[in-house]
Amino acid sequence: MLRISNTQELLRRIALDDIDAFEEIYKTYSGKMLVYGLNVLKKREIIEDIVQNIFTDLWVKRRDVNISNLQSYLFRAVKYQIFNHLRSNKLSQEDLTRFNIIDLSMNISRDLEYSELEEIIQDCVGKLPGRCQQIFVLSRYQHKSNKEIATALDISMQAVKNQISKAIGIIRYSLQQEELIIPVLLLNFPFLS
Repeated sequence: MLRISNTQELLRRIALDDIDAFEEIYKTYSGKMLVYGLNVLKKREIIEDIVQNIFTDLWVKRRDVNISNLQSYLFRAVKYQIFNHLRSNKLSQEDLTRFNIIDLSMNISRDLEYSELEEIIQDCVGKLPGRCQQIFVLSRYQHKSNKEIATALDISMQAVKNQISKAIGIIRYSLQQEELIIPVLLLNFPFLS
């Protein structure tokens, strides 16, 4: 069995018609998606069909789809497919309540992931070399201009820019090694750009 831990590499290989990479994604996520779906809608056959349809759709669109976070993409697809099913069928109050609870728990989970990511970034900043860390904190957390930092530390503005670039590079590298950074995250953490 193929074992690739990097989901972006798996997606790249799927786009090249690699069935083993597709099977690895299926084996990794299908069970979790089924459990998630059954927590919302207690109809196993329908949830199994929804999960199958999502993977079929992923395979059909494998060359065109642009996915930055596979897990988020797949679970969002389950959520929307269940919503479409409930909308097209008679929606019981119990189903609606369950759907709202699961939606709320997804938002809480996303907030927790964001908090965890902030902690990881703080840890990365804490591991920067002394001067690099000092300049990065002044720039990104205390919002000092490069000129203010250069004056306060009696160094050139170019030295400030170099240290900030070095810090950003180290933090990005650390996050990429943990597969925690995606381009969208840079929008939420503008100090990494």
